[in-house]
Order: sequence, then C-alpha cells, then structure tokens
Amino acid sequence: MAFNLGKVKDIYKLQKEARAMQKKMKALIIEGESKDGDVVVRINGTNELVDMDIEDSLLSSDNKLSLIKDIKQALKVANKKLQREMMKDMDMDKMRGMLGV
Repeated sequence: MAFNLGKVKDIYKLQKEARAMQKKMKALIIEGESKDGDVVVRINGTNELVDMDIEDSLLSSDNKLSLIKDIKQALKVANKKLQREMMKDMDMDKMRGMLGV
C-alpha cells in the first residue's frame, strides 16, 4: 500500500476549512422575535441559543403558557432566518469540492 501525501494534504485542507466554517458559524448571530414582540431570542449559526429577552409581564406563573408560546414563535423565526442565511452563504462549488464531487 503506497502512502499518498497528496491525500493527506487534501484531508488536512478539508479539516482546516471545516474548522474555519465552524468558527464563522459560531460568530453568526440571528435574532428571532415572537409575534407580539414579548420574547426575543438570539441563536448562533450552529443553532445554539445564545441569549433571550423576555418581557417582565410574562414572568409570572399565570403567563406560563403564553411565555412558552412566545419562546417557540421566536425560535421558529430565528431558525427560518438562519436557514435563509445559510442558503445565501452556501457556495455550491465549494461544497462540491469539500465533498469530492
């Protein structure tokens, strides 16, 4: 079995590109807001919840269901924005190169 230095270099290059992309995705912050604006969430490009603002009036036990609804709405909006951002930034030629196609 022959050692192929070119393949090793290709693998290293792909790993380096993947780390750079992951770093870029973690730096990307997307905001989503509930319809009534009472909840605002911020997620990063890897879909991790980074921060959340909640209207004080929702923080009572009487408003629990409304709070849950607003959080779900805000996350849904943020996820849709993230998907649009990902599609906008997607370079199909680069993706093909990374996949070896």
